[in-house]
Amino acid sequence: MTHVQILQIIGASALLAAVPALAWGYLFYSKNKENRTLLMVTFLIGGFAVFPILFYRWLWKFFPWINVLNFTDSFKEDLIGWQSFALIPLSVILTFMIIGVIEEVMKQSVVHAVDDNSIDSIDDAIVLSIFAALGFSFAENIVYFHNIWVGRGVDALLVPFVFRSIFSTFAHVLFSGIFGYYYGIAHFSTPMLQEELRGKENFIWRYLYRIFRLKTDELFHEQKMFQGLFIAVILHAVYNVFLEMNWTFLMVPYLVFGYMLLSHLLQLKENHKKYGLLTVGSRNNDYVSLEARLIAGRLKLRKENKQL
Repeated sequence: MTHVQILQIIGASALLAAVPALAWGYLFYSKNKENRTLLMVTFLIGGFAVFPILFYRWLWKFFPWINVLNFTDSFKEDLIGWQSFALIPLSVILTFMIIGVIEEVMKQSVVHAVDDNSIDSIDDAIVLSIFAALGFSFAENIVYFHNIWVGRGVDALLVPFVFRSIFSTFAHVLFSGIFGYYYGIAHFSTPMLQEELRGKENFIWRYLYRIFRLKTDELFHEQKMFQGLFIAVILHAVYNVFLEMNWTFLMVPYLVFGYMLLSHLLQLKENHKKYGLLTVGSRNNDYVSLEARLIAGRLKLRKENKQL
């Protein structure tokens, strides 16, 4: 196969991968018309976030000991389930949990990289996370379509194209969107959320607070970030287990419920509340004391009142 043919296949694969990215992107952009330039930058960086993972897998050929599958394969004889029903090898669960952690951290690192004061509400963080996921899925689909085209021929592309366009692309959107919701909560430290943390923190976080003597803002931020990552990884692993075990009959209700949940989060009034008034400094997620935010808010209100 010549270099020209390889480039042609890559280009055609990119065009195919662009179809679901544009369709899902337009759908969620219409729900919250955030800064288009920022979303495009997030999408592009999200695409590049695939390459460190591909590089890691490429290194397996030279350093087999870093291959996570070698670790998880040792648990393939251990089954989890109920007698003969729904028995799942522990190796499958561990593999997809680790993959989920890697991919979700990479996607959310994209949001952190572009995060600035243009994000002023929780739903902005959700949409930004969705576009990071779309960029990631776009690049991933190019790799999938290219490999199928080269290995099995263009005729074998139809089913994978439909499946990845409808299911896999949205699955990435769902996982990152949920993570984005918690990222948005962690991003903004409002008096309401701080009071909720003080009154309802569970004993684990209170224990960690006493050990490490974390500031309230730090504790709140880290707790929400951990919750977001944990939920996203679990959702990611469950989806991949369904796929690995060929339980396709569960995937449709699973993703339909996920779409309803994501749409609900984007429609919640409190997620549209603008928190820019309570931020100080160049980044909203810097740990600035609650008192400093309140003082800054009062000063800004007084200035606006004087102008009126």
